[in-house]
Amino acid sequence: MEPFKTITSKAVPFNRRNVDTDIIMPSEFLKSLSREGLGVGAFKALRYLEDGSPNPDSEFNNPAYEGAQILLAGPNIGCGSSREHAAWGIKDMGFKVIIAASFADIFYSNCFKNGIVTVILPEAQVEALMEDVKEGAEISVDLEAQTVQRPNQEVFHFDYEPFKRHALLNGLDEIGITLQKAGALDEFEKQQSQKLPWLYGAA
Repeated sequence: MEPFKTITSKAVPFNRRNVDTDIIMPSEFLKSLSREGLGVGAFKALRYLEDGSPNPDSEFNNPAYEGAQILLAGPNIGCGSSREHAAWGIKDMGFKVIIAASFADIFYSNCFKNGIVTVILPEAQVEALMEDVKEGAEISVDLEAQTVQRPNQEVFHFDYEPFKRHALLNGLDEIGITLQKAGALDEFEKQQSQKLPWLYGAA
């Protein structure tokens, strides 16, 4: 994964509560085993009209938010099924951070595993940020300092689990985290091969 330190970006104010993974990633896209190219399907029912043309009323199609890498979401985003494709699609859309008052547990975990920073703030603060960005203003997220800075320079602080924060700051996925223990694993294998040689092919 790419290490995450800070980001200053436009943000999409997606002020809807209890958005489930069926909305985030429709079932028709679940056949794909690739993480690439799923951005086209993310929030499809909201982003496109029945004839396939862009929905002009969708937040995601507002020119003011073009290039946004931060998604401001309503409470309990990602509820519903456990499909990891939801996180894949959001990342493929270009979002690196989701800020919300609460996340569904599995979706929160899937975002972390795919390098998406999930920031939890009080609902009033999320709503204040949504007002801030309506005209395309930028906000800043600093994972190292655990802060979100508004356009007026006011700073909101958030908590982050130390293990997840370490992994994201250093760009470590589950394989990368395991490889950090390569020396200890090699030593364990060496000791085990001496204690239990029959497990390692010895006659």
